Amino acid sequence: MDRSSYKLYHKDDELHDSRAMLETYCSENPDTPFIHSIKLIMEKMHNAFSIGHITGKLLIDVSGGPLIHHLYSACEFFKEIILMRTNEQCIMEIRKWQNDCTGAFSWGHMTAHVTDLEGRSDESEVKEMKLKSTISQVIKFDPETESLTDQIGVPQADCVITMWLLDVICKDQDDYMRNLRKILKFLKPGGYLFLLGVDNGSYYTVGGQRFHIFTCDEHFVRNALVAEGLTILQCEVAPKKSKSDLTDYDGGLFIIACKPK
Repeated sequence: MDRSSYKLYHKDDELHDSRAMLETYCSENPDTPFIHSIKLIMEKMHNAFSIGHITGKLLIDVSGGPLIHHLYSACEFFKEIILMRTNEQCIMEIRKWQNDCTGAFSWGHMTAHVTDLEGRSDESEVKEMKLKSTISQVIKFDPETESLTDQIGVPQADCVITMWLLDVICKDQDDYMRNLRKILKFLKPGGYLFLLGVDNGSYYTVGGQRFHIFTCDEHFVRNALVAEGLTILQCEVAPKKSKSDLTDYDGGLFIIACKPK
């Protein structure tokens, strides 16, 4: 398929069915092709936070989609989490889950996974309530805005997580650098950045529509962070294990970096 026909996550958001995304990539159905990748992210987040030195008052999550599974471990180490999303549909999905609305997507299988990792398998409901109560705001933002900090008006955070957003809103390398700088403005000096992305992807599929992924690799992302003055503490690429034509990336990128004081 001609790549020019791929949709853009933040510009064609009326075609990006957030519930279809959850059912396709995060369902508890054991045949869900990427469930291993989703759980691997949770394991990496658990391992990173369980060390205990990444902690603080505020965490800001600037990510793509109605996804919250990567925050289950983080909620134990921060007093407040603010979510920022570009898509009104995905904000509605998150709020339905947070408010226990009828028909909300169930993350119970993911809650069970993280409580197993923590050795507290009988506390899934407690964990679910903990994350819901720690999320103080779900804010919509426009990535086309020159300064996200001026638009949103939130304080700088001790930790920023960005997962799969730069992959889907950036068209080229210059665009990636511009958007990375916007996100880094939310991070305090001395704070920690978690960047989760995909290695060498070009598209992913939601509701039968193919959406654009900016094609880049570990080398490019590492250099982008270093160019912005960050110190990389951890960088891994986990090869994709699932075979599916839903997306074509080679592996999952997981980076932890620190902003200089």
